[in-house]
Amino acid sequence: MASLKVPTNVPLPQEDAEQLHKAFAGWGTNEKLIISILAHRNSAQRSLIRSAYAAAYNEDLLKALDKELSSDFERVVMLWTLDPAERDALLAKESTKMFTKNNWVLVEIACTRSPLDLFKVKQAYQARYKKSLEEDVAQHTSGDLRKLLLPLVSTFRYEGDEVNMRLAKSEAKLLHEKVSEKAFSDDDFIRILTTRSKAQLGATLNQYNNEYGNAINKNLKEDSNDEYLKLLRAVITCLTYPEKHFEKVLRLAINKMGTDEWALTRVVTTRTEVDMERFKEEYQRRNSIPLHHAVAKDTSGDYEDMLVALLGHGDV
Repeated sequence: MASLKVPTNVPLPQEDAEQLHKAFAGWGTNEKLIISILAHRNSAQRSLIRSAYAAAYNEDLLKALDKELSSDFERVVMLWTLDPAERDALLAKESTKMFTKNNWVLVEIACTRSPLDLFKVKQAYQARYKKSLEEDVAQHTSGDLRKLLLPLVSTFRYEGDEVNMRLAKSEAKLLHEKVSEKAFSDDDFIRILTTRSKAQLGATLNQYNNEYGNAINKNLKEDSNDEYLKLLRAVITCLTYPEKHFEKVLRLAINKMGTDEWALTRVVTTRTEVDMERFKEEYQRRNSIPLHHAVAKDTSGDYEDMLVALLGHGDV
């Protein structure tokens, strides 16, 4: 369930565009006005505002925001204003660059989006960067990491709920054999994780747990410093229990020495319209503090206000 709070009576896109233009006028930017509008509009409404702004002022709203805002507040507003597929395409591109390389982001996009949403991300990526996401992943990874990540971003999983229990039992046995052999990059091991539907994979991993007395991720913790195994565990968690993955990302982003603003911003902007309420529940259960309180304690100013609003606790 989304945490986004949209007012009952939403102004026309032209009116929102006019108010945003006023927020940029004069000597100082009216950040509160920007938050009051953009933090309370869904993706379709934000897209209409961008179109209305461009028609009225002959300028892309994103360029206007880029000129007026700065630092973490600019990043959260810019990412939020983008269409979800555009946003994920930008995040994916950043994750393949040398200085912002982050394979975890690729795993999140590939494993927590629906098959159709992932397809739209790849379309947006091609439109924006004139090359495919698969090309960049292949170019900027190697070895076992490439062997895992490339099929993850290339697949179009079946999304139905049907489960073949005979297949689940046989593939649970196969996974256990590969884990016992420490053949973690075996072709069949990767094939199962990267092609099976989430429902089928869930049944297989439940069968693994029941048959062999351990969740598969526990058996993959043998070398906690191995980057490939860490990523493999993240793939399994994102596919089967995304709340657990995102709770951990948020906890580490907020609780480490110095806030990881990029991780915090990424999770809030990408999940607010989708399932943030589930992650808020998981965060409170795990940390005994509401997520918006933790965010408010660890951030400040307009950046804090924007995040808290997206978490569903700002004034509508």
